[in-house]
Amino acid sequence: MRFPSITSPHTELPNSVTKTMLWVIIALIPGSISMIWYFGWGILINMLLASLGAVLSEALVLKLRGRPVLPAIKDLSAVVTALLFALAIPPLLPWWLTLIGISFAIIVVKQLYGGIGYNPFNPAMAGYVLLLVSYPVEMTSWLPPRMLAEQIMDFNQVLSVIFTGTLPAGLMWDAITMATPLDIMRTQLDLNIMISEIRLSTLWGDFGGVGWEWVGNWYLLGGLFLIYKRVISWHIPVSILAALLLMAMFFQTLDQETYPFGLFHIFSGGTLLCAFFIATDPVSACTTRKGQLVYGACIGILIYIIRTWGGYPDAVAFAVLLLNMAAPTIDYYTQPRVFGHGTMKND
Repeated sequence: MRFPSITSPHTELPNSVTKTMLWVIIALIPGSISMIWYFGWGILINMLLASLGAVLSEALVLKLRGRPVLPAIKDLSAVVTALLFALAIPPLLPWWLTLIGISFAIIVVKQLYGGIGYNPFNPAMAGYVLLLVSYPVEMTSWLPPRMLAEQIMDFNQVLSVIFTGTLPAGLMWDAITMATPLDIMRTQLDLNIMISEIRLSTLWGDFGGVGWEWVGNWYLLGGLFLIYKRVISWHIPVSILAALLLMAMFFQTLDQETYPFGLFHIFSGGTLLCAFFIATDPVSACTTRKGQLVYGACIGILIYIIRTWGGYPDAVAFAVLLLNMAAPTIDYYTQPRVFGHGTMKND
């Protein structure tokens, strides 16, 4: 009896792109649910809209390039990019801005460089920065967490706002939107208000903003799950958080009323999402172990510098993109020693 055979290896590979991306999606579930709980249905709508836009954009480019469409879509990489992008943008962002951002991420940043495995920049962060620079007002108008909201909009109302731009009767934009805790802290510090006074507001929790710190906890849980499943290593997340925390603690010791305490930076904004899900992108990040430590530490330092003295309160996207450019050089100078190679001495 003859049996069909294929070329070696004959064992199943432990990982694949699809499996890896699926683990990332699973790890994002706790943080995504908490975002929807605290900031409303707009988060879910953006996730669905961005996922649809990402898949269609990838299919279009692959069709134009004469490449097979289905295998590339089934690897789920476009969906992961869409989910990370959607979790970073405001809940009531107009639908066309969401599609512009995710289309730019997939078409320009990913596919025009050759597709998965070739993009030098993180696509989700590149799409986010495009919108932040081009539409700063829309990209910095967040809903307050549900415990601080005067009125919570239902699914249909949120859907109407995103697709028509029309608020429910009796509501004004100033009444339903607010800046993020990072933006509020930065703005009030610029007005020479002391941190002890700033934190008297009900906006603040134990470490960061109310709601935001719990979202960070769930991202942390998902990130630890990825490390446990060996989807990512600990080097980049730990080095980002350690560098950011050490920078914040150092400056706080100089002036506690001017520089927020370290855990404020960890549990505010997109720090934990960045550390475990964004900066660990295997394509645009460093690959050597020493390089990953340097890469992560530089991201943490840049996040603190831009947040403290730069023009953008949450500096995650800029820090990641800047270090994406430096990743090849960092890898070059941090290559592990190859045993068995060396110089031979002449007798």
